[in-house]
Amino acid sequence: MSSNAPGRSDKHTAPPLPEPLRVPVADSHTHLDMQSGTVEEALAKAASVGVTTVVQVGCDLAGSRWAAETAAAHDAVHATVALHPNEAPRIVHGDPDGWSRQGERQPGGDTALDDALAEIDRLAALPQVKGVGETGLDYFRTGPEGKEAQERSFRAHIEIAKRHGKTLVIHDRDAHTDVLRVLKEEGAPERTVFHCYSGDAEMAEVCARAGYYMSFAGNVTFKNAQNLRDALAVAPPELVLVETDAPFLTPVPYRGRPNAPYLVPVTVRALADVRGVDEDTLAAALAANTARAFGY
Repeated sequence: MSSNAPGRSDKHTAPPLPEPLRVPVADSHTHLDMQSGTVEEALAKAASVGVTTVVQVGCDLAGSRWAAETAAAHDAVHATVALHPNEAPRIVHGDPDGWSRQGERQPGGDTALDDALAEIDRLAALPQVKGVGETGLDYFRTGPEGKEAQERSFRAHIEIAKRHGKTLVIHDRDAHTDVLRVLKEEGAPERTVFHCYSGDAEMAEVCARAGYYMSFAGNVTFKNAQNLRDALAVAPPELVLVETDAPFLTPVPYRGRPNAPYLVPVTVRALADVRGVDEDTLAAALAANTARAFGY
């Protein structure tokens, strides 16, 4: 097949600009600090196709500080701050590998986790920080030995979000039952978002009854993701968000290539197709939902 075929170019090559949306939307979850190029370039490229707002998500201390600083400097950027679920066991065990490009060494131990959570608490009070996350549980990359640290961190993030009146952004990978259990035990904040929703239609109905937002990423376009499309089909329209999770989860036909906020229109069109609504109607709902979900 020709290397010029759609989606088959070099895996390091950025996909082309999609057709612009007529109704602007927000990328509800992205990691600009993990993408190539400058923030200004990313925002301009996104705005050129109708993605006029992004939520920059922190995954470790340095990345959370960077998110807050970037949101303070750009009106189109809102920040969330957190220790990623896989970050908590790293901190407890003194592993220096962080999630963002700004990752920093942690000394290790429960006290180190408490200190890191205290810094997240400080950042969460800033006005440009609209959410606490991504937090939650991840049983895919962290084994049983890390579960205790993950759950302790998750519970602390829930408390921080509620105390500051901020949105809770959840990372849930292979941990649906326990994530829902902890939310019920702690009491979820007023606004809770399941980032990169990964459950099925039955779980979507549970989330809907609780009023949790469900944010769909490019993996909804993957051939093996019928469970996500089924969930999307039953999710209430007022609880659906769209995200890139860039640089990850690039939608088909560009799967495997670098993702970025400017590719949101590809996923929006896929969502509209699954839900059987026109693109403009869905985009208007997504924009309103994201503003409501993050309180901006």
